[in-house]
Amino acid sequence: MSELITIADTVDEALATTGEYRAGGTDVQARRRRGLSRGPLVDIHRLPGYDSISRDEAGATTIGALVKLQTVATDEEMENLYPGLAQAAGALATPQIRNMATLGGSLLQRTRCWYYRHPQIECYKSGADHCPARAGHNPNGVIFDLGPCVYAHPATMGMALLAYEATYTIHGQEPHPLAELFGDGTNPYHDHTLAADQLLTHVHLPPPVADEKAAYFRVIARAEAEWPMVECLARLVVAQDTITLARVAVGGVANIPLRLPAVEAALEGETLGQALLEEAAGRAAEGANPLPQTAYKVKFLVNGVLETL
Repeated sequence: MSELITIADTVDEALATTGEYRAGGTDVQARRRRGLSRGPLVDIHRLPGYDSISRDEAGATTIGALVKLQTVATDEEMENLYPGLAQAAGALATPQIRNMATLGGSLLQRTRCWYYRHPQIECYKSGADHCPARAGHNPNGVIFDLGPCVYAHPATMGMALLAYEATYTIHGQEPHPLAELFGDGTNPYHDHTLAADQLLTHVHLPPPVADEKAAYFRVIARAEAEWPMVECLARLVVAQDTITLARVAVGGVANIPLRLPAVEAALEGETLGQALLEEAAGRAAEGANPLPQTAYKVKFLVNGVLETL
């Protein structure tokens, strides 16, 4: 297979070479073993300038797409300034994967649906015109049915960055709001909106908010190394018992990561208390239309949001 791999040393070289991009390879290599990724690879792990975290004079932070998830989880300033993001990065996968997987690769990974990953089954994302999970075995599917594909998006970091109102940069373009990377869930053929010849280079975080408290929580079937059934990241600022800022995002519940504006609206401007948190968490399920086998996740969503808050 070596003759099919081009190691790019510059962005121009990467963009001029035909093939699927590979950075840490934790998703690409798994898909190649199953025959889901074919053809040449363009290895971009050596591209200069994309493997570091920097901060500007205003306090905004830029994370290169090649920064490892373990770095996001353990960087001291990330832990202090964006604690929810660091917690989310440190909770996903295993130490071995976090030390190989990149932030860009985590955002752009393909669905973990077992129908898509099966080498003898076709679906929208492998080129067919149907979703076998919709009528099949789908207990890990969505509870917000936004489009033809009904498997939950796998990007924990996408969910976490939504809560931090991040933007992302494609080479040669101005930054875009992170939500644009995933679309609105109506296109079943892709897990993200980047074209094959576009290269995600950086993620940008606004300056940290003073006195912010943040937490990440995931509902999983075993203690670690498991895909979440539901996950949540919440950010709150409380001044004299009044919630002045609330940001809540969830994953594992739709074919894209989601912000929960109804929960945020229920919190902001209100006096902090257990009854308020319970009321706000209850609004997390507004608009849910679960599949028959995923109805159990609605309770997990409400309780998971409450636990995070």
